[in-house]
This record gives sequence, C-alpha cells and structure tokens, in this order.
Amino acid sequence: MLVCLRDLDVLDEPLEACIGIAPDVALLVQRGAVVGWSLTDPAQYLTTAYADPDPNPASPATRRLLTECLDLVTTPVVDDLVDAEPAALARLRAADEALRAQREDRNRADALLQLIATYVEDYGNG
Repeated sequence: MLVCLRDLDVLDEPLEACIGIAPDVALLVQRGAVVGWSLTDPAQYLTTAYADPDPNPASPATRRLLTECLDLVTTPVVDDLVDAEPAALARLRAADEALRAQREDRNRADALLQLIATYVEDYGNG
C-alpha cells in the first residue's frame, strides 16, 4: 500500500475514515478533513505517460523494485545520493541495472526506469 499524507502530524491521531473513491484508491479523513490518500496496489498501476495500466498482475520483481525506487527518491536516501554516499549510489546503480535486466513486466520496469533516470544521470555516473 502507498500512502500519502498532508504532513507527519497526521500520524499523531487515528484516522476517522478511509473513503474509497475508485478501485484501490481511498481518501484518508481525520477531524472531518481529508489528510491524505492511499493506493492499495501501486505496482499494478505503474505505466509510462498516459497508457492504460497492464491488466495482468505485477511481477514480484517489479513489486520489489518499486519499493526500492521509492526509497531511492525519498528522504533520507535521496539526501545520501545528493551527498554522493557510496552505499546510496550503489543502491541506485543496482536498481537501474535490475530494471534494465528485467525481462518480465517490461512496461512497468520501463516506468520505474523513467522514475529514476534523472537520478542515475545526475548522481549514478560519478
């Protein structure tokens, strides 16, 4: 599940409601206000540009790589990339290589490659 919150203060209190607005998508409500959203199966909806998502289930490799790519582009790992930390750079290069080598679920792998392409260009070749 992928959750996006307005801010971290939302975590201080329980949610009042989770309102489904589309398949796998819900709004999160606290104190009568929308404070975020959730997507039950984000890997299922990976796609490039405005293409329809593949109706077939995402492969286990894609699911793992989605988690890794999201880690790479969020704090604190993205800060480590900017600071040229060797472990973070190694993770970035490994994710890029794994996505390029993945044979199944190619469209989703390409979407993830697009996600990290700028990071590879800016930080991964040093």
